[in-house]
Amino acid sequence: MSDASSKDETQSSPYRVLARKYRPGSFDELVGQDPLVRTLTNAISSGRIAQAFMLTGVRGVGKTTVARLIAKCLNASNGPTIEPDRDCEHCRAIAEDRHPDVIEMDAASRTGVNDIRELIEGVRYKPTTARYKVYILDEVHMLSTPAFNALLKTLEEPPEHVKFIFATTEIRKVPVTVLSRCQRFDLRRIPMDQLADHFRKVARLEGVDIEDDALAMIARAADGSARDGLSILDQAIVLAGDKVSGEIVQNMLGLADRATVFDLFDALMRGDAAKALEQLQDLYELGTDPLVVIQDLLDVAYWLTRVKLAPAIAERPGVPEVERVRGKAMAADLRISVLSRAWQILLRGLGEVQIAPNPLHAAEMVLIRLIHAADLKAPAELVKELTGAPAATSESQAPAPGAGMEAVAAGGGARAEPVPAKQTEPQPDPDPTSSALAEQLISFRAMVDCLKERREALLYTNLYRHAHAVRFERGRIEVRKTDSFPSELLGRLGQILSEWTGERWVVLHAEEPGEPTLYEQDHAIEEARLTAAADHPVVQAVLQTFPGAAVTKVVDRTALPLSGDDPDLGAPDEDEEDDGL
Repeated sequence: MSDASSKDETQSSPYRVLARKYRPGSFDELVGQDPLVRTLTNAISSGRIAQAFMLTGVRGVGKTTVARLIAKCLNASNGPTIEPDRDCEHCRAIAEDRHPDVIEMDAASRTGVNDIRELIEGVRYKPTTARYKVYILDEVHMLSTPAFNALLKTLEEPPEHVKFIFATTEIRKVPVTVLSRCQRFDLRRIPMDQLADHFRKVARLEGVDIEDDALAMIARAADGSARDGLSILDQAIVLAGDKVSGEIVQNMLGLADRATVFDLFDALMRGDAAKALEQLQDLYELGTDPLVVIQDLLDVAYWLTRVKLAPAIAERPGVPEVERVRGKAMAADLRISVLSRAWQILLRGLGEVQIAPNPLHAAEMVLIRLIHAADLKAPAELVKELTGAPAATSESQAPAPGAGMEAVAAGGGARAEPVPAKQTEPQPDPDPTSSALAEQLISFRAMVDCLKERREALLYTNLYRHAHAVRFERGRIEVRKTDSFPSELLGRLGQILSEWTGERWVVLHAEEPGEPTLYEQDHAIEEARLTAAADHPVVQAVLQTFPGAAVTKVVDRTALPLSGDDPDLGAPDEDEEDDGL
């Protein structure tokens, strides 16, 4: 990751891979981690140095490198400083992994409590030659629970001469008790343009001429990791020699040409099955993995969607010419609904290709499915044709007030789906005070909903399905429980409501029948809505067109008016109750 280090090797010195040869020797050479560098610079300059650091990020972004740089800054002869003297004895020893006071431990291979005890035993001894004794634990999330527990006390109050630096790719697996004792730094994925610039500098130092297309492919394949990208660049140089072209990198990585991928996506959107399948076969014969083809098509769908919504993105510096020109042209001709449908089909197809015994056949079936979907009309257009209403001329028509319905017809493959608009509902206070919460508990259903929001799953499930509300008032609840309802939960309910509200709540078992359970009430409402939806003229037209179809689900949503002239499809009267259609 350095563009200024390690060019001092002679021809007789052993070969070192680029990822090690160009490892940064100072924070100035670190790529893509400016926020971290600023924070550490301020901390070291002001003398506010933490006792423990937690470095987290994906593989290859520089966690171990940063850990060693921190050790250099703390132990440099002119330190602590953010600009250590590379020629000092301590910095050279740390760079060569031979400093006696900078101890690196691979927590992935030494996970036990005995390993941590050995480390803790050495903490009490002062450093041999350096200013600080620095312990670097890589992949710290691999430590066992007893090992973490053994480390806690020392980590909280280490001697003044000891600093801990942890690195991990799985920050969620590190106990909160450990995280709370560390100063955390999140190393970002390195942007593609910065990676490409960095690889260009490395290639120049190596005396290699590399094309921009090749750099773009390597940066994209690196996925934010400088180490992965340098490894790919190393392989490309070995393969191509002093001149690395885009074609060589493309063949080496088994990638499809970007222009060919756009051609393939265009054929799919036009429904040209013969051309699309022929292009896929050609790519396969050239050595391109069918899985990579599907991934590239997903990238194209994502890129076209972004350009469709924000065309200025295509004009940003660094955007390849094919993506800028073809992307703008194709995005202008495709609707968001079509691109979204293509994304969903490709995303599901990606998993199918991964597990299929023959990836090529699976990829072909995905393309055929996408070609078929490209010819399908939007659900709203289908409904308009069935009802004889004029088709909408724009996707961006403003919605009018009204009740919406989405009826899913199972078995026939049809869906009556008016265009939805968001329906706002009052949201409960995410963190109410005790008195405010008590005011919200105005009914049995409100109380059960509160249990759901606060993740009391056992109480919520049993009260929703197996409890009949008899009486409900503030501070007193009477329910008739079914045989499936655990008796001890009534006492638990009273206790938890008292804790939440700061008031006394009594929960009693009654013998009176009471109301139907909330589940029974909701089920009855759903059945009524299904019946009403099935009787709607639009749904009747769909059911007649697709024999064997049935309405299985109804979702209330505010919808676009399908026709201002048709009284059956317009918005309901103001004095008419919304029936969900």
